[in-house]
Amino acid sequence: MNPWMPVAPCEPAACLLPPGSRAAGPHRALRLAAIALVVLAGAVLALVLAARGLGTTGRIRLTSAWSRLVLRAVGVRVEVRQGFAFMAGSVSGPRPVAGGPSGAAPLVVANHVSWLDPLVMAAVLPCRLLAKQEVRVWPVIGLLAAGAGALFIDRDRLLALPEAVGGVAAALAGGHPVAAFPEGTTWCGRGMGSFRPAVFQAALDAGAPVRPVAIRYLEGEGAPATGPAYVGDDPLLASIRRVVAVRRLTVEVTMLPAVWGRDRRELAWAAESSVASVLVAGAAHGLPVAA
Repeated sequence: MNPWMPVAPCEPAACLLPPGSRAAGPHRALRLAAIALVVLAGAVLALVLAARGLGTTGRIRLTSAWSRLVLRAVGVRVEVRQGFAFMAGSVSGPRPVAGGPSGAAPLVVANHVSWLDPLVMAAVLPCRLLAKQEVRVWPVIGLLAAGAGALFIDRDRLLALPEAVGGVAAALAGGHPVAAFPEGTTWCGRGMGSFRPAVFQAALDAGAPVRPVAIRYLEGEGAPATGPAYVGDDPLLASIRRVVAVRRLTVEVTMLPAVWGRDRRELAWAAESSVASVLVAGAAHGLPVAA
């Protein structure tokens, strides 16, 4: 199996549960119509992003605003929290100054549950995204991602990995935060996978801090929501329908303190441990790190 393309055990039939409280039919239809309008607006925005003279910072801000519109259209409320330091995720040794010796921007790493996750990251923390190569050819989304300065990685070509890592390091050194999902695949939200160490090399090369982020989807008064999950062979349209069917859906984004490490494996373990401290019980999560 390609180590850059892990397979989660999550499957729609086993992991996805019906919402505790469903939105009314007219409400669901209104949300679907709103999504269609926002996607059309995104097509226009993609053309704007492709225009010359608009710097990377400006393109990131426009994409961030569009991401907030998409989340509002599907009925997702974003709640940002500040997390505490997770001591077990710390490592010994000297720690660089926050921001890196040359003012490098942070590498933001998060667990991966849904197709909504990149929109959530862009909305909460304007940044460049590290995306799989397949996203580049998606209608509208691919144009927006490329226009906003997304960095793409071809997971079928491991020989291309150093070039992708170099691109992330250059972006960080240039002062642009980069968001990545090191699990390499989506999980249903009840658990999480190991963080692949490769992308953490970019932070080491750029002298950039690593900022873990935990993403949880909740419904009603705080019960876990599985509807947003996009796992296995689940069709995208089915996931969208589940999302708009939830009466009150919240994505809780926990911003955790920066972690440090002497090499990429230590960094991956520290970041994974920090995120796991929010999402799952330590006893249920062995925290293995892939090679």
